[in-house]
Amino acid sequence: MSSHPASWRFPTRQQMQKLASSSATGRKRSPTPAVGPADELPPEYWQSLLDDPRAESRPAPSGAAQRLDQIPSHLLRVGCRRCGRTVEIQKADAARLYGPDALWKTVGQRLLDNTCTQRTGRHEEDGCWPTFE
Repeated sequence: MSSHPASWRFPTRQQMQKLASSSATGRKRSPTPAVGPADELPPEYWQSLLDDPRAESRPAPSGAAQRLDQIPSHLLRVGCRRCGRTVEIQKADAARLYGPDALWKTVGQRLLDNTCTQRTGRHEEDGCWPTFE
């Protein structure tokens, strides 16, 4: 432990005022002001975003977001992360029951909900939590 008080490390009031006045007058200004959150971004920024080749690409839809007629697999499987059940259905049967343009996400949710055993009475907690395989 040191015998010096903590105040010996800090500048005095006069030293702080001197530092503040000298840095304000001697401060160099940048040629372009900094852009803040409320300021508009320069047009060069937007043009560079549009010129980026990654701006044209779109991610491929996940398996759950595909329509039944877009899925290449003949056997569709959906599982529940909550109770561990797995439900399988052939793509032809799912298309016959729900239509070929039905989303696999809604079909899988319906298949799990029809046989769900996790009913609590609360809307937020009811039903299964699907995972599409």
